[in-house]
Amino acid sequence: MMRRGGDRRRAGAGRIRSYRDLFVWQKGYALTLRVYEATKAFPKEEIYGLTSQMRRAAVSVAANVAEGYGRGYRKEYAHYLRMSYGSLMELDTLILLSGDLTYFRNGTAARLLEAVAEEERMLTRLILKIEGRPS
Repeated sequence: MMRRGGDRRRAGAGRIRSYRDLFVWQKGYALTLRVYEATKAFPKEEIYGLTSQMRRAAVSVAANVAEGYGRGYRKEYAHYLRMSYGSLMELDTLILLSGDLTYFRNGTAARLLEAVAEEERMLTRLILKIEGRPS
């Protein structure tokens, strides 16, 4: 069985008891909320296109972290973290595309891309740690 943990803890939170205590999950969840808010203003004709695809990719980031954590074995955890990373790269591409199509307002694309980059750094470090490779 995998030892629980493998991520930074919230200030004062102590021992990690759940995937919700993982900083990488918290940031991924917050990113999902931001994507949902940002896509509310997308054109109606994109509801089944970019809007839906961006939301699904964003949800997949945090959801795969949670599912992998729940599996309990390092190899499976790493697998789900890599799926989360893939979804994050999909989201990155969709944000770039939406920005080029001018679907965002007031620098939203840049802020979302910054959040994606932060999540990417955290996921990369966690994957390397879970796989037992130096970062």
